[in-house]
Amino acid sequence: MTKNNRYQGVLFDLDGTLLDTANDLGAALNHVLEQHDMPKVPPEAFRPVASDGAKGLLELGFGDALTELDYEQLRQQFLRYYRENIAKHTCFYQGIAPLLTALNEHDIPWGVVTNKPIALTQKLLPHYPLFAHCAVTVGGDSLAQRKPHPAPLLYASEQLALPPEQCVYVGDALRDIQAGNDAKMATIVAQWGYIADTGVCRSWQADLLAEDPAQILAFIL
Repeated sequence: MTKNNRYQGVLFDLDGTLLDTANDLGAALNHVLEQHDMPKVPPEAFRPVASDGAKGLLELGFGDALTELDYEQLRQQFLRYYRENIAKHTCFYQGIAPLLTALNEHDIPWGVVTNKPIALTQKLLPHYPLFAHCAVTVGGDSLAQRKPHPAPLLYASEQLALPPEQCVYVGDALRDIQAGNDAKMATIVAQWGYIADTGVCRSWQADLLAEDPAQILAFIL
């Protein structure tokens, strides 16, 4: 491991940070809407909500009608379709593959801490060979707490055998930065993610607002 760096490990959010999963999540939403004769939601509407998972997307698509329907049934329909079509349109954000490759080359361990259910996360990651190098994976239901609680990040740093202060957490939502700050990690906002207005990020108290993944490597090395 590179010993001269202040930061020895990097943890990432998944959806909206490493992988652009919005089109597959939006397809799942529109599938459920179609089953209930509701109008589909266009990408420009569902993309900013993609990191809010099934609940946020179903609320977006069904609106007030959601109170008159069986939410759990809709959620299961959504998850079933998403599970069966999980990697049809999902891809790395530009610059992420070179960043992960560079971390590997510098022997800097990295991992994923996401609020996505761990079963879905474990189904998605093998579609992308670079995740074979992922040192730790924590899902939204791996522990009793999930982000913005710092527990998942603290658990991940333990798995890396690193103190939190030597880790960086990268995410595209306020809950990511809150969790990282409360875990005493350095925090970086992935401004290429699902952020409707990047201007709000300045109030999140992150250590870096990154417009490009290359800035993350420069921050660490």
